[in-house]
Amino acid sequence: MHKVKLGILSAVSIILILIFLFTDMGNYWEYVVPKRTIKLIAIILTGISIAVSTIIFQTITNNRILTPSIIGLDSLYMLIQTFLIFAFGSTSAVVMNKNINFLLCVGIMVLFAGLLYRFLFKKEGQNIYFLLLVGLVLGTLFQSFSSFMQVIIDPNEFLVIQDRMFASFNNIHTDLLTLSIVLLLMLGWYLSRFVRYLDVLALGREQAINLGVSYDHVVKRLLIVVAVLISISTALVGPITFLGLLVANVAYQYINTYKHITLFASSALLSVIALVGGVLIVERVFTFSTTLSVIINFIGGVYFIYLLLKESKA
Repeated sequence: MHKVKLGILSAVSIILILIFLFTDMGNYWEYVVPKRTIKLIAIILTGISIAVSTIIFQTITNNRILTPSIIGLDSLYMLIQTFLIFAFGSTSAVVMNKNINFLLCVGIMVLFAGLLYRFLFKKEGQNIYFLLLVGLVLGTLFQSFSSFMQVIIDPNEFLVIQDRMFASFNNIHTDLLTLSIVLLLMLGWYLSRFVRYLDVLALGREQAINLGVSYDHVVKRLLIVVAVLISISTALVGPITFLGLLVANVAYQYINTYKHITLFASSALLSVIALVGGVLIVERVFTFSTTLSVIINFIGGVYFIYLLLKESKA
């Protein structure tokens, strides 16, 4: 049954991809197809990164209404970008060179996730909810620092920061595609070592420990994977707050399984469907009068409120 459902999602995604690639080309297919292919690769990388990171994070926290942004990863990314432009200027190498900028952001975000977890779990008895609380406070702090620097920065420099504050699939950082693909493949290999633990972690901390899982060891490494995945998606197109929440919960309802391999595949396909379909709607229906991030965040925000109301009634 799961294979049939995954087959349906795959068929829908392939149809949308073909429509995206080959419609309304006119006589310029030699120019249009390569450009759309690059955009499509970025969309797929972003969709996979957001979907997988959200599933992992929700399994670790054992809560389906949380996303990685709750521990401040998106806010930290914006703080890094704001600080680099504030300190070195928008024409410096760390800002202009996308690969250096990307690797620097990935390194800092991984270091942050590792230090946050290591610091909070020095003492016995600390749980994941304490981590979330501290992450939420730090995320607010990062936003405050970013806002402070954005207020006093040169207006021309602020335009560069503003360009990175919102997700855009029309201004994709294509220079990062090769590096992102390599990182994603490496993460896939690394994550394959921990997939079997995720099925057990879904039962909760105590049950996982009782079943022989080295909880702290596994969760630390999974948080690093989440940090790198969020870095990839945010660096490519910008922050998309509610996409992960949306596709992960739809995947839970649609597939209805505890196996994370299946959940990863279904949520990634749903993410690609949402992004490619959303881009088609923005380009062909709204004729660029709005942005995809606005549509996703609106739908995701409404769905988030629905989930909160549903949980309160349960």
